[in-house]
Amino acid sequence: MSEPKVGVITFPGSLDDADARRAVVAMGGDAVALWHAEHDLAGVDAVILPGGFSYGDYLRCGAIAARAPIMDEVRAFAERGGPVLGICNGFQILCEAELLPGALIRSASLRFVCEDIWLRVETSQTCLTRGLTPGETIEIPVKHGEGQWVATPGQLERVEGDGLVVFRYSAPDGQLSDATNPNGATNHIAGVRNPAGNVVGLMPHPEHAVDPDVGPTGGQPLFASLFEAALAGASA
Repeated sequence: MSEPKVGVITFPGSLDDADARRAVVAMGGDAVALWHAEHDLAGVDAVILPGGFSYGDYLRCGAIAARAPIMDEVRAFAERGGPVLGICNGFQILCEAELLPGALIRSASLRFVCEDIWLRVETSQTCLTRGLTPGETIEIPVKHGEGQWVATPGQLERVEGDGLVVFRYSAPDGQLSDATNPNGATNHIAGVRNPAGNVVGLMPHPEHAVDPDVGPTGGQPLFASLFEAALAGASA
């Protein structure tokens, strides 16, 4: 398999951009550093918006970054069907840019959450889960203070009705409970997609779950799926 070119955008305040690039390389991809002020995606096959505290989380998390110059290119790339992944702050940015539904607010505990959690896969119809089976679970870390996904009643009805939920926080066996919902997210939702499935955002960090020497490896199948989607788009 050829190497997909995966762009990772750095915003002022990004702190997981290097980790995302490292995960791309570890999984066999070609990591391309992209800068928030540019209008060029450098011909990449997929884009990652990484975690961190873009622009210091002023106004709302991701609100300023959603209006960065490079987001015009990300939006156009997504409209062409290009795979776009937002992780943690990147998820917040995609919601603020209205590329994904809902919003992320302060976690219900009002505390910063940092732990390994389990996710139940809800759909395989995305660039991030095309290699997984609905109902299976994966273990990856979370680390955030504002990770509670919320939506208006109309948005929530559409997200649930149209199958836009990608992941839910769960127990290892897939069961849902308040005890396994680390931030109080509505309906245990940890990640969502756009209707086409090429734009996905999630609060947990798959880039921190690819190396078996340092923790869980639930991120591996997600990156493998992203690469598959990227190469499929590149050859289309």
